Amino acid sequence: MLKILIVDDHPIIAEGIRKLIQDSKIATVAGVAGTGKACLDFLKWEKPDIILLDINLPDISGIELCKTIKEKYSSLKILAITTFNERSCVINMMRNGADGYVLKNSETSEIIEAITEVSAGKKYLCYNADELIKKPDPKEMVLTNREKEVLKLIADGFTNQEIAEKLFISPLTVDSHRKNLITKLEARNTASLIKIALDKGLL
Repeated sequence: MLKILIVDDHPIIAEGIRKLIQDSKIATVAGVAGTGKACLDFLKWEKPDIILLDINLPDISGIELCKTIKEKYSSLKILAITTFNERSCVINMMRNGADGYVLKNSETSEIIEAITEVSAGKKYLCYNADELIKKPDPKEMVLTNREKEVLKLIADGFTNQEIAEKLFISPLTVDSHRKNLITKLEARNTASLIKIALDKGLL
C-alpha cells in the first residue's frame, strides 16, 4: 500500500487529510511534518511514496522545499495541497518538480483522484489549477495603444476625469480601460497595477 507523508503546519488540517486518506483506504499515512526541516529530517530515515506538501510553511516556502526534495530524492512524488489558488504558485510549484497540484477545498473525490494519478506517475492539476495554467501570461499580453496611454497616465497619478480630458474620451471609458488593465495584469487594485506594470517593463 502507498505510504504518504503529510507536510502541513496546521494540525487540524493535517488530521483532516490523514482521516481522508485512511477512510479511502488507498494509502497509509507514514507521518506528519509541520515544518520543512521536520520533513527533510523524516526523509533521512524513511521514504514515503508521495508527499502531500503545503506551500505555506513556517520555516520555508513549500515551493522551495519541493525543489530541495526533488534534487535529493528525485523518485519521490510530490502533490501540492494548498489554499493558494494563484497562477504563479501553480506554475512555480510545477516548475520546481511537483507532480500535482490540488486545493484543500477540493472535493474529497478530487483529492483521492490526485493521489491516485500522481502515484501512477502522472501529472495532476485540479480543475481550478488547470484553468489558471491556461490563462495567458501577463508578460505575453499585448496592450492596445490606448491602454498603454491610460496606464502611463494612471502611473503619473492622474484621476479618471483628468485622463479623460487629456485623451478626449469619457471618464467611463477611462474607468473601463482601468478595469481591463487590472484584469489583464491580474492586479488587485490600482497600486498593485502600477507595481506589476513596472515589474513587467510596461512603464
